[in-house]
Amino acid sequence: MTAKKGEHVIVEVAGREVRVSNPGKVFFPQAGLTKMDLVEYYLACEQAVVAHLSERPTVMKRWVNGVQGEPFFQKRVPDSAPDWLQTATVTFPSGRHARELVPNDGAHLIWGVNLGVIDWNPWPVRRSDLDHPDELRVDLDPGPGVSFAEVREVALEVREVLEEHGLRGFPKTSGSRGIHIYVRVVPEQSFEEVRRAALALAREVERRMPGRATSRWWKEEREGVFIDYNQNARDRTVASAYSVRAVPDARVSCPLAWEEVPDVEPGDLRLQTVPERLRERGDPSAAIDEKPGRLDGLLELAARDERDGLGDAPWPPHFRKQKNEPKRVQPSRARKPKPEQPSEAHKQ
Repeated sequence: MTAKKGEHVIVEVAGREVRVSNPGKVFFPQAGLTKMDLVEYYLACEQAVVAHLSERPTVMKRWVNGVQGEPFFQKRVPDSAPDWLQTATVTFPSGRHARELVPNDGAHLIWGVNLGVIDWNPWPVRRSDLDHPDELRVDLDPGPGVSFAEVREVALEVREVLEEHGLRGFPKTSGSRGIHIYVRVVPEQSFEEVRRAALALAREVERRMPGRATSRWWKEEREGVFIDYNQNARDRTVASAYSVRAVPDARVSCPLAWEEVPDVEPGDLRLQTVPERLRERGDPSAAIDEKPGRLDGLLELAARDERDGLGDAPWPPHFRKQKNEPKRVQPSRARKPKPEQPSEAHKQ
């Protein structure tokens, strides 16, 4: 329900009245979509959106001038925010803290959209246990010139590897050029161990699909589809299920059934089409919380790799250098050892 009042709209949702300023402001010029269109999308998909954000601290990526403007990340909920907003205080790799939003109902969604939030970027933890992720995230990122058909093929191989190690993956389009696969896990491992499991998964897929899938962090070394294991490091976030993405045609990061993956076209899943799809088909990832798995199998795979001489892989640049991490320098820029100079005796 909405009621117009001058230059703003009052949205009634989740038992609250939320003010939306400048509802006619164009957020997606190419598609002709406004801030109010975005509000109405999240109202239509509220239950599914909140199900994937529930109890998760979430970074606000604000596009105050729409998708043609420059975004900025706001990790801290402002002191001026309504007192009904739910939050969680998280700790970053630097040791600093922030009180982040926990979008537990539609009122939180609309409050965020009013600030320019288009997509939602939650942590893979619940606020009841901020140090043990309950979600392993597989982010498939195609390199330049790599077709979406190749992304689909890698996604299906990821499914096979997960199932061989006792895990169930739930795929979704990224809302851009890639695919995400989420795996619900028992929250018993640290961020470091979840990342270690993700790296082992990436390397196994790379072995099975040489030249088509890669775990290589440095872009100059990549071939095909990059499996971004570092999305599982602390403080890294990924757009959640049913998030509208800040791309010209307002694509949605939309959950899929596995049988849809071989033929899905990301451009078909947009702000204008996903609400009807959700009403007709329901959420293919609705059962994600039913049977969380354990990472024992992937961690055994990681241990095997380590015994075979595969150590850690590079971390994101804002993390401190890790104990077993290789040199954090682009391979083409790494200093090569100087050739040995012959001794004077040898010269004679």
